[in-house]
Amino acid sequence: MRFIRRLDSYVLKQFCLLFAGTFFICLFIFMMQFLWRWVDDLVGKGLSFVVLGKFFFYASMTLIPLSLPLALLLASLITFGNLGERLELLAFKAAGIPLVRIIRPVFIFVALVSGGSFYFQNVIAPESFKQMAALIYSMKQKSPELEIPEAIFYNEIPGYNLFVERKDLETGMLYGILIYTQGSSFDDTQIVLADSGRIQTTAEQMHLKLTLYDGERFRNMQNTGSAMDRGTVPYMRETFKVEVDLIPFDNDFSVMDAGLFSGNAQTKNLNQLTAGIDSLLLRLDSIGQTQYQQYSYGFLNHIHLAGRPDSAALVARADSNSVPFDTLLNRLTDSERSRAAHIAWERSSSGVSQSALMMDYSSGENRALRMHQLERHKKFTLSVACLIFFFIGAPLGAIIRKGGLGVPVVVSVVIFIFYYMVNATGEKMAKSGEWDVTFGLWLSSMVLAPIGAWLTWKANQDSVVFNAEGYQMLFRRIFGLRQHRAIVRKDIIMNEPDYARLLQELPAFASACSEYNEQHHLRRMPNYFRVFFRYEPDEAVIELSNQLEQYVDELANSQDSRTISILNEIPILIPDAHTRPFRRRRLNMAVGLLFPIGIIWWWRIWRYRLRLWHDLTQLQKQCAALIQRIETTT
Repeated sequence: MRFIRRLDSYVLKQFCLLFAGTFFICLFIFMMQFLWRWVDDLVGKGLSFVVLGKFFFYASMTLIPLSLPLALLLASLITFGNLGERLELLAFKAAGIPLVRIIRPVFIFVALVSGGSFYFQNVIAPESFKQMAALIYSMKQKSPELEIPEAIFYNEIPGYNLFVERKDLETGMLYGILIYTQGSSFDDTQIVLADSGRIQTTAEQMHLKLTLYDGERFRNMQNTGSAMDRGTVPYMRETFKVEVDLIPFDNDFSVMDAGLFSGNAQTKNLNQLTAGIDSLLLRLDSIGQTQYQQYSYGFLNHIHLAGRPDSAALVARADSNSVPFDTLLNRLTDSERSRAAHIAWERSSSGVSQSALMMDYSSGENRALRMHQLERHKKFTLSVACLIFFFIGAPLGAIIRKGGLGVPVVVSVVIFIFYYMVNATGEKMAKSGEWDVTFGLWLSSMVLAPIGAWLTWKANQDSVVFNAEGYQMLFRRIFGLRQHRAIVRKDIIMNEPDYARLLQELPAFASACSEYNEQHHLRRMPNYFRVFFRYEPDEAVIELSNQLEQYVDELANSQDSRTISILNEIPILIPDAHTRPFRRRRLNMAVGLLFPIGIIWWWRIWRYRLRLWHDLTQLQKQCAALIQRIETTT
């Protein structure tokens, strides 16, 4: 027990150190992505370090739940990859400790992290998002910092386009000034030319003091005055020595009330989201009831036949289906008929407008409902993702057995990109209403959870998941690719081949191959029913394959290079590939019953029969070449 406690503390210490490092790395990456999104609203605003510090702090608080799954994935991959690379996992398993027991202390820690992630999303993240939203809105509304460039039109002052030829950084004087302003209309424009000037901010930070020296002002006067004045004086020209203007320019920064964003779904905890969903459902139900009551009445209940004393009786009789509509319509005069049609048209138009308004309102309420449901599910999915990523990273690290920041980082990025793509697709479909919100938000977990369970089972069973040779063999079997021999001449030979016996047996083996080809007619189409429902092992081919491998193994001890070359050209026989597609009888029968699929496998059997015929024909030639070579060398 003491060894187990020491093992738990050792594995947990290795994991926690790496988790702390990977967490801050992942948080930094997401912060850079977030900063790139809002960089246009930060640059050139003259924001203080206190404001920027608050912005980055609140942003990091909202990004922590997204950083935790990736950090756990990377830390578990590196931790168990290091243990496997240093053969420590092998030592633990040799001591009788299974992998599930080794990862148990780390799993308990990850479960606590997952619970902390849920608490963080439910308590801290909503308030952080509310404060960050208020900061972002305030930064968007803040006027930009006054940094006027040289020889470029500057339009960050509202209503003004300013051109400065050059400026003196020591004195703050501007030279060669051109100012273009536009009023309420296109005709109300002014152009100011000045030799020099200075721009200063007033003490209350609400105005700009523009002082100009030795200049002229041109103003369009065509939008004012009488027609005679516009014909004689189209422009106003004013010359000045010194002129001072005050321009409204709010250069102060004030944060708006964060409570204004309380209605956003991202600023609510679980209880508030549940209450909001109930309120939205109640409003949508009331809209549906209202529309039902409005459209449940018949046509005649909305059209009053003005001027007819018996209109009520006519409507009652029409409702009871005692009087046909055509009969009722024919009893009306032309004026009454016209008036009824006009009233019907007005009420139809009003109904269409009201229905469009109701549809827009219902669409907005439905979107708000989906956003509330989405945020409620997201608090659980990101917490569950921590556990899923751990059960992917820990067994994967034990299987790969590669530590450091090389292979684990690549694998982690690939897995997280796959998760992000599936999650983003499900979230987008859920927001648009094309998918159910529950299905869209839990789709990524439903896809990755079986992968994590399968990897954990494989790692606990010490299965070789990433064996390239195994996948190559499977690929060859599926597509029927030929496997070639790779025999090399040995430097030291313990047992020399019995050439005398081989000279007697090889002709008989070649005759057996030729006899088999003549008797079984391999080039003919196979019997579909026999292939799938009446399998019989081909003992003759099994015997030929065993004899061939014995001859090849014995002749592989030859010192003659030409003999080795002939052996490499001998094909490898597959004894049962031409008789049945699968080893299990029931699976063969199931494939045979699925007629379109069965035809594909039946064609594959025929292809193997043709290959066997070609291989046996080739064996006869190779046996003749071996006999000739043995006679020559001996």
